[in-house]
Amino acid sequence: MLHIFKTWLERYFADEEAVLVAVLLVASVIILVTLGHVLAPMIAAIIIAFLMQGMVQRLNGWGIPHNLSVTLTFLVLTCSIFLSLVFVVPALWRQLINLLNETPRMLVEGQNLLLLLPEKYPALVTELQVKELIATLRIEMTQWGQSILSFSLTQLPVLVAALIYLVLVPILVFFFLKDGEQMINWLSNMLPTRRPVMRKIWMEMNLQIANYVRGKVIEIVIVGGISSITFSLLDLNYALLLGISVGLSVLIPYIGAAMVTLPVAVIGFFQWGWSNDFFYIMLAYGVIQALDGNVLVPLLFSEAVKMHPVAIVLAVLVFGGLWGFWGVFFAIPLATLCKAIMNAWPTVMLEERPAIALETGEKFANE
Repeated sequence: MLHIFKTWLERYFADEEAVLVAVLLVASVIILVTLGHVLAPMIAAIIIAFLMQGMVQRLNGWGIPHNLSVTLTFLVLTCSIFLSLVFVVPALWRQLINLLNETPRMLVEGQNLLLLLPEKYPALVTELQVKELIATLRIEMTQWGQSILSFSLTQLPVLVAALIYLVLVPILVFFFLKDGEQMINWLSNMLPTRRPVMRKIWMEMNLQIANYVRGKVIEIVIVGGISSITFSLLDLNYALLLGISVGLSVLIPYIGAAMVTLPVAVIGFFQWGWSNDFFYIMLAYGVIQALDGNVLVPLLFSEAVKMHPVAIVLAVLVFGGLWGFWGVFFAIPLATLCKAIMNAWPTVMLEERPAIALETGEKFANE
């Protein structure tokens, strides 16, 4: 057993860079798990700065000085935040309040529909089963209402945190955009000069994360905007709320589309019933999903690493459970990072290992 373990160590940790990469990975995970809530504003600022870096580079390519490019990009960001706070957030809040006010009426109508099932399908559904289902739904709705009340009573700290984010995050974004290259160079100087594995992983992940994150944000904006406009044109209630939900659903591949279909169908059914308007809205929603999956995603993520659907769902479940929203958002890049590390580590370590370590590995292999 010790011989096998020693052979494994010689194979994967003979080079000092392998040990350094392992230490950095473990330290990063520990910091995120233990101090993630404290460092959340800085992490959010790094992510936003990473998203806006493409605009800075584009302006620099047009001959605009770096500081002016950063200033213009920062103005675009602040104007977007301001317009969202003035127009989008209040409208979204009003629709959410109206939906909560309409929920009791929808529940009563749903209960009446369920009570009709035993009459129409006596061989499939009994009255006792319907009553048990209604009782279970009432318990769930009561718990849901209590959760909403608890949130409303404790929303002052949430508002304070939101104000901190609104002030602190834009300031951090500005400095990350302005001095990001110097910060990266400073961190690089603390690492060994010879680091082939880190360079290979960094080059692959810098391209993949840039393509994925920026593409995903563009996809959210396009899908959410088109869905909101389409729902409004078809006169669907809570069009903005449902449109934003459809846009955010693209964060979770496969699962998100299935989850957001239910509220769209439920609200459309309670508004129109089994009418032509209901089928029109579901047809429009299906067309949006089809165009997103077959046209928009291939255009935005043509250079993304292809991953098996099972691996994507597993990454969403694991990283979403660890880090919530950001874990879901970065599930695919994190899975790609794990894949890049596994691909680069053994190959580079075997090629770059000193001759003594290679001889030792060949000795153990021959044995």
